[in-house]
Amino acid sequence: MQDIIQLLPDHLANQIAAGEVIQRPASAVKELMENAIDAGATEISLIVKDAGKELIQVIDNGKGMSPIDARMSFERHATSKIRKIDDLFAIKTMGFRGEALASIAAVAQVELKTRTATDDVGTCIIIESSEVKSQEPVACSVGTNFSIKNLFYNVPARRKFLKSNTTEFRQIVDEFSRIAMAYPEISFRLFHNNTEQFHLNQGTLKSRIIDLLGPRSEKNLVPVEEDANGIHIHGFIGKPQAATKTRGQQFFFINNRFIKSAYLNHAVLNAYEGLIEKDSYPLYVLFFHMDPEKVDVNVHPNKQEVKFEDESLLYAYLQASVKHALAKFNIAPSLDFTLNPEIQNLDALRIPQSQQDVQRVQTGYLHHSFSEGGRAHLIATKQDREEWRKQQSTFFNPNEEGLPSFPSTFPSLPSLPETNANQNEPESPSSLFHENNFNAPGLIRWNNYLISTVKSGVLLLHQKRALERISYERLKTQMQPQSAAWSQQLLFPIPMQIAPMDQPIIEAILPFLKKIGFDVESMGGNDFIIQGIPSQISQGRAPLIIEEILAQAKMDTQIIKDPENQRLLILMSKQMANASLQQEINGQDLIDELFACEMPQFAPDGKSVFKILAASDLEHLL
Repeated sequence: MQDIIQLLPDHLANQIAAGEVIQRPASAVKELMENAIDAGATEISLIVKDAGKELIQVIDNGKGMSPIDARMSFERHATSKIRKIDDLFAIKTMGFRGEALASIAAVAQVELKTRTATDDVGTCIIIESSEVKSQEPVACSVGTNFSIKNLFYNVPARRKFLKSNTTEFRQIVDEFSRIAMAYPEISFRLFHNNTEQFHLNQGTLKSRIIDLLGPRSEKNLVPVEEDANGIHIHGFIGKPQAATKTRGQQFFFINNRFIKSAYLNHAVLNAYEGLIEKDSYPLYVLFFHMDPEKVDVNVHPNKQEVKFEDESLLYAYLQASVKHALAKFNIAPSLDFTLNPEIQNLDALRIPQSQQDVQRVQTGYLHHSFSEGGRAHLIATKQDREEWRKQQSTFFNPNEEGLPSFPSTFPSLPSLPETNANQNEPESPSSLFHENNFNAPGLIRWNNYLISTVKSGVLLLHQKRALERISYERLKTQMQPQSAAWSQQLLFPIPMQIAPMDQPIIEAILPFLKKIGFDVESMGGNDFIIQGIPSQISQGRAPLIIEEILAQAKMDTQIIKDPENQRLLILMSKQMANASLQQEINGQDLIDELFACEMPQFAPDGKSVFKILAASDLEHLL
């Protein structure tokens, strides 16, 4: 029988390994930037073209490599950081596996230029698909210049599954931001298609957070600093009012390595319990420094998942640290001892107490009870209870002269018109309602519902979902090419500044915003200006709506890829409905507009807008 098991060729084994290490352009960016940090660089530049598909270039001023080290760095499992098995559990550097450069060289065209301070000339190595094409001396500055061209050019199946340029560049910005956040003492620059996107100078952690998350975050940062049990936690958390409905401003770092941990995130959310809404997420940038032997970073190839020696201790310590920071800076709830102005104007506080008032109080039963030792909390004897009833009758009897009286009955709700229980014919939307409006007895508002009688029973209509349906169909009409623009230009344009991390997303959704009536222009960098808004939206809510759309697009990049903008339309209709709810709504007008829609029964997300309770159903409820 012929033997069928054989060793894979080196280039094929490297390509398979690259599938774990280099999943997309952002993966290569992460590996190269980590290598630059391990080399002791103080200035790192990242140059990207075509969202990394055409070029990824990282230039640093680190210590560089010798000609032999430069060649050895492309061998699999070649590393300067691991000498024995114990070193694997005491890792303090970023890159350590020895797979990154070999994996990159297997799926791209690579050029490396590097020189140490002790060498007069540097080394240039060119590799394609794991094959060394050339290695020769070259004149270059101290440090390393690493270029990756045409990523996945020899693995077309992998290249085909890359996402849009907006999505891939967003991933690159995320990796760049996480590394830059962890090393504020290093200067970083990012260029995309010859345009500078980031220029981060050396500074403090706070200044780096502001540079990456935007200037509006500055006033919402609360410092955290705790040190105990061999764990040092420091960084910043956001004030409760800075919490958002979407994730994206949450950063954990273990020994300066970015990690993701739902367990630790839960500890932070618990610390904010009672301070933020249930579905909101606070801002935090928190660093943990601990003995490397107590944390295992060698769990996953992307090194973002780690294991701790004692997770429960870290959970409790983190939760206590966040709570302490909130309390220390008067963020946590506290008792308010200031008096309401209305209370201060009461006669009891405003008019001086007369001697007659003092004598009357001192002769009363309550004065003796509370002035005698040990009786302030006790009403024990039969005489005590009788005296208490007497006092209760005196002070709380609504018929007592001189005291305010309370109504014995409450006004009844408006009566509903009689329904015909035997009427079973199907009703059309236009015949659902009697000739009444919001102020008429037949149409009542209760919480977020409108309640009305119809021929076959009682109708419950969800106001917000009705507004979503109305807004959605208006927007859908506006998106038609033949539709006339309905943007109202602002006399005083609204400036808007976004976080640098969000710039790729805002630029991707600008065409959509323009179609639905927003006139937003870029002023360069992270500055934008709102020149016009849809006619249904108030000027004050325009920036909030754009920010909410931006936040959702950050979390769900598929929104941008939808060619028909269906998901953006649904999102926008929800925001417009929220804006309409802030204003007074005429119930009858809402009903008229709803039943003029093509599908009044359902909101854009498929939820029911209204429901009819038949008379027979009502009978079973009573």
